[in-house]
Amino acid sequence: MSQDSSDRIVAGVRAWVASASPGARVPSNRALMAEYGASPVTVQKAMQQLVRLGLVESRPGAGTFVRAIRPARSADYGWQTAALGTAPAGLAGLSSTQRTVSPEAIGLHSGYPAVELLPERLVRQALVRAARTDAALTRSPAAGLPELQAWFAGELAATAPAGVTPASARDALVISGSQSGLSSIFRAVVGPGQPLLVESPTYWGALLAAAQAGVVLVPIPSGPQGPDPDDVERAFAQTGARAFYAQPTFANPTGAQWPVANGEAVLETVRRHGAFLIEDDWAHDLGIDAEPRPVAASDDDGHVVYLRSLTKSASPALRVAAVIARGPARERILADRAAESMYVSGLLQAAALDVVTQPAWRTHLRGFREHLRARRDLLVSSLAEHAPSAQVEGIPAGGLNLWVRLPEGTDVVQVVRDCEVRGVIIAPGSEWFPAEPSGSYVRLNYANADPGRFAEAAGILGSVLAGA
Repeated sequence: MSQDSSDRIVAGVRAWVASASPGARVPSNRALMAEYGASPVTVQKAMQQLVRLGLVESRPGAGTFVRAIRPARSADYGWQTAALGTAPAGLAGLSSTQRTVSPEAIGLHSGYPAVELLPERLVRQALVRAARTDAALTRSPAAGLPELQAWFAGELAATAPAGVTPASARDALVISGSQSGLSSIFRAVVGPGQPLLVESPTYWGALLAAAQAGVVLVPIPSGPQGPDPDDVERAFAQTGARAFYAQPTFANPTGAQWPVANGEAVLETVRRHGAFLIEDDWAHDLGIDAEPRPVAASDDDGHVVYLRSLTKSASPALRVAAVIARGPARERILADRAAESMYVSGLLQAAALDVVTQPAWRTHLRGFREHLRARRDLLVSSLAEHAPSAQVEGIPAGGLNLWVRLPEGTDVVQVVRDCEVRGVIIAPGSEWFPAEPSGSYVRLNYANADPGRFAEAAGILGSVLAGA
């Protein structure tokens, strides 16, 4: 029977429903077959379409009826206010970087690179191949696929200096994204109510994870070359903290990379205090003018808990990362992750391993670097020309962001709002400070928005600042 017959049945029943009362029984399929001279399959397809349109509803064993229109009413969730109590500190809502915005807007707020910069073909092919393996139907080990553990450990070992015993595959724990790893590390290594040293500014997600873990943050000022090692030494001595969370490589949001000497000094400090450095190497694959230099590569006695993710360089859909830790710290982190999520999807792990072991992966990273360089330089020059009062704190040697200082006394929240009204979405810098902001900052992502609109975006920011 043709599609026209199905359409005629739908049109006829719709006309009938328009004059029928809610709850009225719709003519039976047999009656419709006789009236329209249609086959059972055609009538069934027509009724399925009417159900999708919300005009009728099928009640198994009873028949098909005109769908009753339920009166709209406003829901009252006021009772939850008393039941939930005061909201936990630091958990007020999503970061501005997580917002979904109109396609017409110029989004400089995102924490991710644009889709066209990612290895789309590699990822798609890897997911198809992984779906054909046992990984699609079986659970993986709690610590992760052994082959993927070995890859993460090997990547870190490749940067280890002579004389340092590199991390082994067993030291690596595969986790579902670095955010979950931070929560587990803070709970397992630091503990509720205990002090945790952090750079200021630092990654907003780490501040959120710390709030969830109930640790007490101790900010240490951090500049274009990271924190002063003497400040780190004093903070450990004064607080008795057992850990320092930091991003020595292309820090988010500042783009800072620690000099080798500073990394060595901080590592010596944590050793002297019997403490841990929690190294978040989120931008390991995002180098532009410099190579990553993980502090963890110089550690062979378990003082560095190392975290690395593939989310930014492979795909946000591949929520795969790894923690590399040694000794009892590893066992505690593993126990926390197992209690939280049991294990990471074997399908995603197999796909991630496929992606990073293909010869085309290195080719992708080389091209990725060049795209990031071009976008970074274009946004820097656009700001210099169209928004000269917005000062880029330092040209980052890697990462995805520019850390931009606005004129002293600028109302950052108002600037962000005014830019949004004019179609430019930026992130207020206050989200990256564990205490009061040290100035008026915004963070601009140069890897996500259309670079052809950077001049337009800078012009809008410059105009808003001039008006402010």
